[in-house]
Amino acid sequence: MALTGHAVIGSLRKSRETEVSRTKMLVYRWLLLIVGFGIGATHAETALTNQLTQHPSPYLALHGQDPVAWQEWNADTVARARRENKLLFVSVGYFACHWCHVMQRESYKNPAIAALLNRHFIPVKIDRELNNGVDDTLQAFSERLNGVAGWPLNAFITPEGYPSFVVLYLPPEQFRGVLTNISGRWTADAQTIRKLAQQAAPTAAAPPPSEALTAANVAAATQRFLTSINQEADNLQGGFGQSIKFPLTPQLAALLELQAHRPDAKLGTFLRLTLDQMAARGLRDHVGGGFFRYTTDPDWHTPHFEKMLYDNAQLALVYLHAAEVLKQPAYRNVAASTLDFMQQGLQSPSGGFYTSASAVDREGREGAVYLWESQQLKSLLTPDQYAVVSKVWRLNQARPFEYGFLPIEHSAPNERERALLDQAYATLRTARKSRGLPLDTKLNAGLNGLALSAFARGQALHPSYKTSAMRLRQFIERDLVRGNQLVKARTAKRVISGAELEDYAYVVQGLLDYADVNRDAHARALAQKLARTAWSLFWGPTGWKRESQSLLATLPTEAVIADGALASPSEILMLSSFQGGDADLEQQVKRAAAWQSPAMSKDPFAYPTRIRVLRAVSPAR
Repeated sequence: MALTGHAVIGSLRKSRETEVSRTKMLVYRWLLLIVGFGIGATHAETALTNQLTQHPSPYLALHGQDPVAWQEWNADTVARARRENKLLFVSVGYFACHWCHVMQRESYKNPAIAALLNRHFIPVKIDRELNNGVDDTLQAFSERLNGVAGWPLNAFITPEGYPSFVVLYLPPEQFRGVLTNISGRWTADAQTIRKLAQQAAPTAAAPPPSEALTAANVAAATQRFLTSINQEADNLQGGFGQSIKFPLTPQLAALLELQAHRPDAKLGTFLRLTLDQMAARGLRDHVGGGFFRYTTDPDWHTPHFEKMLYDNAQLALVYLHAAEVLKQPAYRNVAASTLDFMQQGLQSPSGGFYTSASAVDREGREGAVYLWESQQLKSLLTPDQYAVVSKVWRLNQARPFEYGFLPIEHSAPNERERALLDQAYATLRTARKSRGLPLDTKLNAGLNGLALSAFARGQALHPSYKTSAMRLRQFIERDLVRGNQLVKARTAKRVISGAELEDYAYVVQGLLDYADVNRDAHARALAQKLARTAWSLFWGPTGWKRESQSLLATLPTEAVIADGALASPSEILMLSSFQGGDADLEQQVKRAAAWQSPAMSKDPFAYPTRIRVLRAVSPAR
């Protein structure tokens, strides 16, 4: 199962306070018990057929030949569920998710399981990178129901749009049992499931209370955040928590801003430790550049091998800023190698950037593209290079992965060893070009906004980065902007509409970063125009919503959207709007920044970008 950034933040909690009442928790338990009930009558067969063949999303197209009659997530599909009085079975995943492919191979290509899904449900496949609002809502439901979230996520949703039950990856026999039991229970007593699902839904949001943006209040919020950081920090291995390790770039970005404003020796030591560990160990691809999504161990040794555009864009920015704040010029090299990976591994001919590189190669082998056998290394490297690689990578130990050794710098090389290592990396980089790595070739608006920030801020490091930034800005304006609005994504086959809050937020920020670095008044004006659209679509009296319109009945508004693997879109839009030169938007930022969030009070660790907002708008920093 691929975990969410929200899930790892949740796993850090030492004493987790639920956001729902005891009554709602009892409802969740009843929902869990539903699966244990017996089987009733079945629905008549319907004429559903698989709608995903040749879908423009590479992930959805992978499911186009499944025997499951997958439907797209749209109003017509939900209307059909209502007409036929069937539960929607909504399966959410993404192209680079290894366990999504495993569940497809084991269950969704299984004719018997497909027959169950087609007969008793309206099966829907969702690419989470095209429906972030739906995914976030269902992930939150999974965390409340099961205590964990991730992908693949499989939700059973009533025809009225209320999630009633959710499972993550399950082996086929167990999954078949869940389908059989839920379909039987729905046939026997659909009304009870409807009632319980509605009772479990979040209550309607009220206008959030406000708090004065005084220097004292902002300082107190900052201190609560720093206290939570100290509680979660791993001062031995770097990063946060004692199990899996995500980079958690929003937290690192906020800490670097605080360190720049008010240097603290202890915080500086922790940041250097964390950034050094991430750069030297298994989170980073030492041969091809860039970072993997997370490691499954606390020592940063064993990566989850997918490589995401959003991680690499954010981490390039973090290392660029850290080089300045922490006076570590070597971090610029890490940022440069990350930008190099983005250019060489993810850049499209249009100037935009693809979404991700898969965790598995074209033969379905997880991590094989990045792993090396000892004999391969001996045949490719000089004796001196191999001797250094053997020492630094610890090739004398048992190989840790099925397909060989992962380049990890277990010990810091000296100057001579560094030169030999760099030569070895160059040789292996050339040799690796023959290895096939599938790409998700969607060009997402928001993720390209993140990439624009990274190349704009990094363009002084190399002329090619300035060229990439310019081409990317042109791509966004030419191919992703329609009048005053954004499209969600482009593929080789079509434009995908329905841009969400995160798309606007990251594109606005990227355009402003480009405008600042290049003194580009046109890019600034475009950013202001899109920012005004975003505020009109996603902000209202009760808070922020992630989608302008939702097919779920439980999509809440939030006073502050928490950070996850990506920085909070509401807070990024507020930061960019405050710095964008639009006086009206600046006033709206101040009003929204004054809103209080009970969730933030309980869990300040999950709201680092709100701290950046508060400090930006505070009258005295």
